Amino acid sequence: MREKTFLGHPIGLFVLFFTEMGERFSFYGMKAILFLYLIKGAEDGALGLPEDLAGAIFGLYAAAVYILTLPGGWIADNLIGQKKAIWWGGIVIMIGHILLAIPGSNAYFFAGLVSVALGTGLLKANISSIVGDLYPEGGAKRDSAFSIFYMGINSGAFLGMLIVGYLGEKIGWHYGFGAAAFAMFFGLVVFRSFQKELKHVGHEPEVKGKPTFLYVLLAVFLLIFVLLYFQMVTLVAFTNAMKYAVPILTVLYFIYIGFFDSSLTVPERKRVAVLFIFFVGAAVFWSGFEQSSTTLTIFAERYTDRHIFGWQMPASWLQSANSMFILIFSAVFAALWMYLNRKNMNPSTPLKFGLGLFNLALAFFVLYSASKLVLNGNKAHVGWLLLTYLLFTLGELCVSPVGLSTYTKLAPRKYYSQMMGLWFVAASLGNLIAGLFAGNFTPDAVNDMPGLFMQVCLISLGVGLILAVFSNPIKKWMGGID
Repeated sequence: MREKTFLGHPIGLFVLFFTEMGERFSFYGMKAILFLYLIKGAEDGALGLPEDLAGAIFGLYAAAVYILTLPGGWIADNLIGQKKAIWWGGIVIMIGHILLAIPGSNAYFFAGLVSVALGTGLLKANISSIVGDLYPEGGAKRDSAFSIFYMGINSGAFLGMLIVGYLGEKIGWHYGFGAAAFAMFFGLVVFRSFQKELKHVGHEPEVKGKPTFLYVLLAVFLLIFVLLYFQMVTLVAFTNAMKYAVPILTVLYFIYIGFFDSSLTVPERKRVAVLFIFFVGAAVFWSGFEQSSTTLTIFAERYTDRHIFGWQMPASWLQSANSMFILIFSAVFAALWMYLNRKNMNPSTPLKFGLGLFNLALAFFVLYSASKLVLNGNKAHVGWLLLTYLLFTLGELCVSPVGLSTYTKLAPRKYYSQMMGLWFVAASLGNLIAGLFAGNFTPDAVNDMPGLFMQVCLISLGVGLILAVFSNPIKKWMGGID
């Protein structure tokens, strides 16, 4: 029986599109107001934390969301399969947002953050893995599918930031958190209602693994909880330590897969090495990009003129500019890659990563210029941030959907979802650095802004140049997989 299609793609892609749309509405909507909720004062119904502590909490939470995709991928690969991981992950996310919506209790608030992080770790990598499974032939069509899937991600993010941002800033923070729970419920309903369109993907593994990995992970989480709860280490110090621990552990994990698993062939080992190179590029990119929710939100809230005909736009709304630009340009980029592929002119993946980092560097040069105006005593025009988000978007479209697709192509089959987890660990590290970076943006440190923005600009430019210069050798190690 011929598979049902829409716009040349399997219907299953659009089931995952709307499932992810609901999850991303909840995640990005809540994320849009989270940092403001942490730093705003009690008179605004918020927590009123200092910037360094708020940055540590935000960075640790956002990092945990993505780093937990690694055990989430392991659970799917070895125990329950991708479809069950998505279903149960979505339920845990929804419970987390319900807890966040309960006012007047810090215990519920932090329990909600933990719940959202755990659920997202279970869902996020696995839903991307299933998208790849719908296209076993690979090629440019899979890249196109991920660009369409990316539109679902950003449709949810755009609506979430607008609706949750408005409810949170103008009505009440917990109303915003509550709206996020409804969005995740929508995603779960879509996913459950159209299971027949995914019947050939995401099954439980035939041979199940031993849960030793999970026991070790649980022990690590308990140790972290004890250290923080009994104040044996401060949250800021712990988050700073994680900035080093995450890349070290990731390197060790790549080394274990690439050098110590004798079942992998030489071409597979080379591809694992290529995935590590892309991991580094992605981590640098996300460390700049994810400042949207931290540093750039502070810049929008304190130093940007947001008045439109006498009405002041919520600071969180500016974050939605990225998703709006994604919706405008996503289909354009998907068509562009397909067109260039037909002309044998499609840039290699490492070159696309380099282009993404060049755009990020240019975005931070724009921020550097805008911050110079602030030092002169003026508020920056909102156009500076809009241009920054446009450049972020152009860079993101060269890195994120391409990286997602590439990881599904190059990952050894036995590490399929785990490699998707490692891709999201790059985002985890970026969020962690972005949170810590925001801790430098206190009201007393305005003079440091231009230098901090220029620092990110130069690092992004340097890594982008390295990827562009060595794109051909890296492509050869991909073993003919485009």
